[in-house]
Amino acid sequence: MTRIYKILPRSAWTQAQAAGVFEGSPVDLADGYIHFSTAAQAQETARRHFAGQADLVVLELDASELGTALVWEPSRGGDLFPHLYGVLDPARVKATHEAPLDGDGVPRLEGLT
Repeated sequence: MTRIYKILPRSAWTQAQAAGVFEGSPVDLADGYIHFSTAAQAQETARRHFAGQADLVVLELDASELGTALVWEPSRGGDLFPHLYGVLDPARVKATHEAPLDGDGVPRLEGLT
């Protein structure tokens, strides 16, 4: 089972849960897919794209449950990143993790496997 992760503001996750669907963050909507990271990629994603942003959560999903809508594509440094071409059903989320900021304002991601 391959776990993938989505970092987002808690408010966006709360809205998605209430709506029963997550269509993506503004960058996801602009790019045409929902950005995910593996556990090995997530900390650098947090540093690059979420520094200074408080009250974040990290969604944990099983990649195999997303079917053919999940495509692994080259991105940062040529690494393959999971991209979801479609909306996310919040029921697919296996766990949520806190992402408190460290002393430098970078979200700390702990417990990702």
